[in-house]
Amino acid sequence: METNFSHPLMENNITKEDISVLIEFLETNPRLTQSDNVIKFEKSWSDWLGVKHSVFVNSGSSANLLSMSALKECYGEGGEVIVPPLTWVSDIASVIQTGFTPKFVDINFMNLAMDIDSIIENLNDDTRCVFLTHIQGFNGLNDRLLTELSKRNIPLIEDVCESHGAVFKSRKLGSFGLMSNFSFYYAHHMSTIEGGMICTNDDNLYEVLRMLRSHGMTRECDNDIYRKNLEEQYPDLNEKFIFTMPSYNVRNNEIGAVLGINQLKRLDENVEKRNLNYKIFLDNIDSKIYFTEFDLEGQSNYGLNFFLREPDLHLRDKIEQIMTNHNIEYRRGSAGGGNQLRQPYLKKFLGDSNLQNYPNTDHIHHFGWYIGNYPNLERKKIEYICQILNNI
Repeated sequence: METNFSHPLMENNITKEDISVLIEFLETNPRLTQSDNVIKFEKSWSDWLGVKHSVFVNSGSSANLLSMSALKECYGEGGEVIVPPLTWVSDIASVIQTGFTPKFVDINFMNLAMDIDSIIENLNDDTRCVFLTHIQGFNGLNDRLLTELSKRNIPLIEDVCESHGAVFKSRKLGSFGLMSNFSFYYAHHMSTIEGGMICTNDDNLYEVLRMLRSHGMTRECDNDIYRKNLEEQYPDLNEKFIFTMPSYNVRNNEIGAVLGINQLKRLDENVEKRNLNYKIFLDNIDSKIYFTEFDLEGQSNYGLNFFLREPDLHLRDKIEQIMTNHNIEYRRGSAGGGNQLRQPYLKKFLGDSNLQNYPNTDHIHHFGWYIGNYPNLERKKIEYICQILNNI
């Protein structure tokens, strides 16, 4: 392997072809704020995912926030939202910001998602929804959870921000829940520079999400009958400026949509390449040192994820020093920097949590990592990285 070895978390996620398509678009002197290409991207994404509606926003975090806001608007205020302590900060922040109470459930090692038995044990009359994160490309669903939630009429909201194209029983993740969230941040499976998508099959929620995205304005409604019914309730107001709820401006733009449309064309192919990369990685990393028994069924791998079988701070520090010495960029704690219950924002909100109730999350927090995986990653480079990690 070359002397000046390096391995970043992401490279070439916006290609020369993407730039060429964007330049061609810009040369037409187009309108750049939300317009026809946003609509086209939303329709293309819905068709790809297998849902009725999609709403393009400026980030996956905004998708989280609007999902919780729509839940509050349509299902009422207050109550508990079941969330994992291993997730991105905005999942939990959006729960708090909309007045719900986060109820934490530990993860399992097989797919880094919330333990299904623990979710079901924590369901109660105060549960407003289960906000499940499909972490790092793994599927976090099973039939038992879906059946139990359906029986109790408890909504599922899926965070699929790191798992574009992952499937459960031949259906793409993000098509099961009442709503689902995706992120198109630079390092994710596909990128619109910054961006996110909220998806749903619920016609009413779709209209609420469109209004929440843009100041709560009725003119954002896609359904004419729905919009006119709202307008008739407020005859003293200009129909172009009826603000139905305290809301946000989290719209995206035509540049992001043009990139998204072009990137979507190669997403399925790139998912296959990423999955093959991860299999090569797991086949070559030392399974006596590192956990390798992940459930790969239906995966859409995001990063080369690994963690120590046994807690060992000395070994952890040695591994990190070796990765640093070889210019291997890494993130400890897997998704979102590890256990969110250790973060200052939650300590301010909840106080000190009983961390021994979340041993799996805490193990990943201290002894787990991911490193970059991308479609153009070569087999010999993966094998070389494994050789570095194994020779400790």
